[in-house]
Amino acid sequence: MNIKNKYNIITLCGSIKFKDEFMKVQEKLTLDGNIVFTPSFFNNVKKEDIDNKTKKMLDEMHKQKIDMSDEIYVINLGGYIGESTKSEIEYAKLKGKNISYLENIK
Repeated sequence: MNIKNKYNIITLCGSIKFKDEFMKVQEKLTLDGNIVFTPSFFNNVKKEDIDNKTKKMLDEMHKQKIDMSDEIYVINLGGYIGESTKSEIEYAKLKGKNISYLENIK
């Protein structure tokens, strides 16, 4: 059995301020039969408390999750897409990944 192709792998992208929405989407997508990667943490650490070295590491880790995924799912609650998420979307496009959005984009 080729396990890699059995389940679709999806990385969730978006602002970590939408923790509740991430949890809802993760649960739904998992119950729909997908493997779901999320950000490493949410509100336990404030964005301004993360130094540049750690931010770079976390960004690289998230892009590696995208590399392992079949697609990304963007949590764009209220249409909001921040700079980091825009970068992840562009990265996913370059890698030929499918991109889905919580809300329609304008």
